[in-house]
Amino acid sequence: MAIWQFCGVKGEPGARLLVNGGDMLGARFFPDARLNFAENLLSQRGAGEAIIFRGEDKARDTWSWDRLRDNVSRLQQAMRAAGVREGDRVAAMMPNMPETVALMLAAASIGAVWSSCSPDFGEQGVLDRFGQIAPKLFIACDGYWYNGKLQDVADKVRTVAAALAVPVLVVPYAGDAPALAASLADGRTFADFIAPFEAREVEYLLLPFAHPLYILFSSGTTGVPKCIVHSAGGVLLQHLKEHRLHCSIEAGERLFYFTTCGWMMWNWLVSGLAVGATLCLFDGSPFAPDEKVLFDYAQDERFAVFGTSAKYIDAVRKSGLVPRETHDLSHLRLMTSTGSPLSPEGFSFVYEGIKSDIHLASISGGTDIVSCFVLGNPLKPVWRGEIQGPGLGLAVDVWNDNGQPVRGEKGELVCTRPFPSMPIRFWNDPEGEKYRAAYFDRFENVWCHGDFAEWTEHGGIIIHGRSDATLNPGGVRIGTAEIYNQVEQLPEIAEAICIGQDWDGDVRVVLFVRLAPGAVLDDELVKAIRNQIRTGASPRHVPAKVIAVADIPRTKSGKIVELAVRDVVHGRAVKNKEALANPEALDLFADLLELRT
Repeated sequence: MAIWQFCGVKGEPGARLLVNGGDMLGARFFPDARLNFAENLLSQRGAGEAIIFRGEDKARDTWSWDRLRDNVSRLQQAMRAAGVREGDRVAAMMPNMPETVALMLAAASIGAVWSSCSPDFGEQGVLDRFGQIAPKLFIACDGYWYNGKLQDVADKVRTVAAALAVPVLVVPYAGDAPALAASLADGRTFADFIAPFEAREVEYLLLPFAHPLYILFSSGTTGVPKCIVHSAGGVLLQHLKEHRLHCSIEAGERLFYFTTCGWMMWNWLVSGLAVGATLCLFDGSPFAPDEKVLFDYAQDERFAVFGTSAKYIDAVRKSGLVPRETHDLSHLRLMTSTGSPLSPEGFSFVYEGIKSDIHLASISGGTDIVSCFVLGNPLKPVWRGEIQGPGLGLAVDVWNDNGQPVRGEKGELVCTRPFPSMPIRFWNDPEGEKYRAAYFDRFENVWCHGDFAEWTEHGGIIIHGRSDATLNPGGVRIGTAEIYNQVEQLPEIAEAICIGQDWDGDVRVVLFVRLAPGAVLDDELVKAIRNQIRTGASPRHVPAKVIAVADIPRTKSGKIVELAVRDVVHGRAVKNKEALANPEALDLFADLLELRT
């Protein structure tokens, strides 16, 4: 209730704040509340900047608050005319552009459920997601740019549209929207869709706190993606808390996160409108035409908050760019990093190479909660290699295998009490079996997140990697991030991925490395890698095998996939290759002679 009042949530909270608070699965927050998510995000009026957009193809656009509101109004009317009603799903395969934000807000204003992915997903990847949720409307762009190339999506849109068999809205960006729309059985362009309607005051349907707002999808490679349903009220309160208190974002500040519409950080970013922030959107490669592109954007638009991934920070570090010497970042006060653990060297680079007087917040949470369990705290010091602490109102802890809280040793990241941004349910999981199995099978009535974590002496948290990817040589659990933090310090190593291979009745550590240009994995470099790991981590972390590969598979949000590589090494099928940005890289790990001895 404190967040509701402090942040001025628009709506009626009702008399009851929490029922069944002792039951993680049965708890219900604000069961009598009525609100509308879109009304809270359309928090401002006038000519001030609500959204700034920059695309890789040099496209630029600025939307005022009035322009955003007018587009939401016309889209709301158009969706209703197309038969979209409360509870219907609206599915979008879109770039990170202003129209996407307006479409989401229009859907939320009438109580429809929004789900999105990025246009780089393959046909099967899109259908694996949207095919499960039976949308009433499918939205797609006509093309996009990535890494200097125009990407045509017309054939993909036609295939997906035919399979979904619903009306299609084609949004112009980098192709021929009228031609694509005309080729579809029931297709319209964005302009045609809203043409019959004049802008007027947006109508907001007041809905329960737990009304479904988003369906997000797990990005793993162990089967068809899980459809995770999030509530309007839970998302709103959690994001307001993180934006206002953990990030200290004020109205009018420029908020940027490098993300696609297929990653939960897009949903997090868009909520910045609720505090009156100006969203800075970018679509394309962060290294096209070169590594300066996002820092050029930060300088030009005076970012206050620059959100990105640990992999991006490491890539900039290895590129040789020193932004503090090349760019005016005087307005930048906060940098956030997620996607994977940020190494101690990444922390040092931010302060030494980007800006010395900045708040660096490594954050961790995920699609499961569309927010963070552990993140930054502007009132505490930043310690190299550590996340500052748990989110306000979250009963986060680290437990050992016996379900006991531990300090000074690694264990499972858990949350022991209910919180508002827990998923409502999984789609097509009427008895809740998949939901319970995902989070509550390990410990009774306690959320087990699947991160291998450790409290620090400063009250912070270190994430050592995913629990299901931890190594277990000789029965000792080792987090993969501990190995990456060491080996990726070497200039010859561009990137690494580590797995445990079943071997001779035990598990042996196998390290695959992608080399920097010009580097060769000879005996000398292998020795240097092992020495670095031995002295920086421990002898138990030293890999039994070190093997060079040309590429490392990753999800479309940039996370390397240890489990998929482990399956390939052991001859097991990878069930959901569509979750990967570069599935062909898996072939590099199959039937390796080096792993037969």
